[in-house]
Amino acid sequence: MSGGRDILVCQDLAIGHGDRVVMDRLSFALPAGRILAVIGPSGCGKSTLMRALGGLDEPIGGRTTLMGIDLATAAGADRQSILRRTGFLFQGSALFSSLTLRENIEMPMREFLRCPAKEIRQLAEYKLALVGLADAMDKLPSEISGGMAKRAGIARAMALDPEVIFLDEPSAGLDPVSSGRLDELILRLRAAFGTTVVLVSHEVPSILRTADFCVYLDPETGTMGAYGPPKDFLQAGQAPKVHAFFTQARFD
Repeated sequence: MSGGRDILVCQDLAIGHGDRVVMDRLSFALPAGRILAVIGPSGCGKSTLMRALGGLDEPIGGRTTLMGIDLATAAGADRQSILRRTGFLFQGSALFSSLTLRENIEMPMREFLRCPAKEIRQLAEYKLALVGLADAMDKLPSEISGGMAKRAGIARAMALDPEVIFLDEPSAGLDPVSSGRLDELILRLRAAFGTTVVLVSHEVPSILRTADFCVYLDPETGTMGAYGPPKDFLQAGQAPKVHAFFTQARFD
């Protein structure tokens, strides 16, 4: 696992929809090769932040750099470089229903890689084997379970060997066993490839198993409630709302 240099840096970031600010004054840095969980109550802007961090949405204010590139000003070749070096898993996996799992993985490869069709096929099969889907590569998304669809989505996010992957609620809707297996997969991929992972989650067991750092979004103040290792937030001396989130306590 790598570390040291900051691969993601936020400085006074403001995010929202249109002119409406959802979160403001977000400042933190994530070392390369680490896993960051974006957490907080429902509707606090977790997915909005993830999209801004990955360069999919433009922030309202502030500055974010990803792999040393300012996403607010990146354009042309710089922006294409960022997209080429990042991967995304959206809620519901967002697989193309009319394509097999292998064809889903091949799509970004065909767009970005200048390789023969046979080599792209082999690469796609390798990615699916990495996530334990070697026997399901010719199945359609409708023919597999929710847990398998999540793993296929991660395989597609890893299709181009990205330096950073963004996972939006990867464990949502999964039973505890499937969720645990997905957590193990994320940790294995990070260990094998040194990939930096940013994930949105409200699943406390999953967060504690996988995340090196957490950023807690507080909808009452509209800013960052805490940033640090998740195990620190289990301590009673932490901010009450953050401690309540991790201990499943009720906060009044």
